[in-house]
Amino acid sequence: MKLWGGRFTKREDEIMEKFNTSLPVDHRLYYEDITGSIAHVSMLVKCELLTESEGKLLISGLESILKDIESGVLQVEGQYEDIHSFVEMNLTQRIGETGKKLHTARSRNDQVAVDMRLYAKNKAREVMSALQQLIDSLNQKAADNNVIMPGYTHLQRAQVVTFSHHLGAYVQMFSRDKKRIANAIEILDENPLGCGALAGTTHNINREITTELLGFSKPVDNFLDGVSDRDYMLELMSGFSITMMHMSRLSEELILWSSQEFKFIEMDDAYSTGSSIMPQKKNPDAAELIRGKTGRVYGSLFSLLTTLKGLPLTYNKDMQEDKEQFFDSLDTVLDCLEIMAKMIDTLHVKEENMKAAIKAGFLNATEVADYLVSKGTAFRDAHEIVGKIIIYCEEHKKAIEDLTIEELAKFSGNIADDIYEYIDYENILNKGNKKLIKQITR
Repeated sequence: MKLWGGRFTKREDEIMEKFNTSLPVDHRLYYEDITGSIAHVSMLVKCELLTESEGKLLISGLESILKDIESGVLQVEGQYEDIHSFVEMNLTQRIGETGKKLHTARSRNDQVAVDMRLYAKNKAREVMSALQQLIDSLNQKAADNNVIMPGYTHLQRAQVVTFSHHLGAYVQMFSRDKKRIANAIEILDENPLGCGALAGTTHNINREITTELLGFSKPVDNFLDGVSDRDYMLELMSGFSITMMHMSRLSEELILWSSQEFKFIEMDDAYSTGSSIMPQKKNPDAAELIRGKTGRVYGSLFSLLTTLKGLPLTYNKDMQEDKEQFFDSLDTVLDCLEIMAKMIDTLHVKEENMKAAIKAGFLNATEVADYLVSKGTAFRDAHEIVGKIIIYCEEHKKAIEDLTIEELAKFSGNIADDIYEYIDYENILNKGNKKLIKQITR
């Protein structure tokens, strides 16, 4: 079942036929393919390239195919080369010879280009919605758990922060991700229908009509670019990769925090698994899977970049490989965003363990140095003094705030009783640039 063949005298080899088909991958484009065809027919009628009766018959047939696919009456399967062949041949079977007029003034090149842009735009909006759901989950969990915890550099306890502020960092990341996806949508929002195979058509068509009907902002400016452009897929997949990187970083922290060594949080049973041999185990598998699937999304991006890097204009069959990589990347990021939001919604924060980690980590050491500077000590000298205080604390198994004023005064004559208020953890959080910033929730 081919849309071509008049120029050939031999049948396609069965192995080649299987090798060539893309229906198992592009079947999910049925809605966009039918929607694009309906817009194309409407334009052909307005341009008097089809009669009103032909247009009504074609659109009615296309709508019936769409209805039957979505109801399950018609399965998108069989020995068809691609989704376009499936739709057109089923249409001709339903309405007769008029179905063969569907392809007037159109090539499969601009047809697949419009299908993919429509699909990418719709799905990119789903990704934005999923990102917002995750942002909402992070903000809610942060609002419910404004408790102090250690902040880290080099995975070493550094300074005191709050759990809310820590989650807020991811709110910023995912908010940027939303902007990246929105920007990609704006750039891709051009209509390639009417480009033909690569050089337009001699028929007197009106590209503005299909542009309006399909909800694009404008027609593409160059026909050759219109049928060969896959930049928007690369841009979206790059955005997906960055989003996955952000989720992988968050996953790594959730994994660490839920370990027995940290005990900062507990993952909900619904997003954990056990061991087949060790009954005590509760493994953070959902987070680990997200971390692992990040490499998969990276791989899809680099696979498509590699496919496209040496292609001359315009369409080449290599480009059929774009969809499988894009679809897998899209499905993965959507699944991971949903799971991550649910993990955040259900995790339990262990406030007392976070506070204990702060006390054991000398997280007010920087503030001791700042205190000494405020009393006139040079910062480099203050830094050295505090280092010696830390050594003393470690040797005597004490926290800085637990030292007596007599003990502290041994290290500097600039230390007085007011140091305790200065290095109190709650006070530290409320000073100057340590105040919590308002989270971005758009």
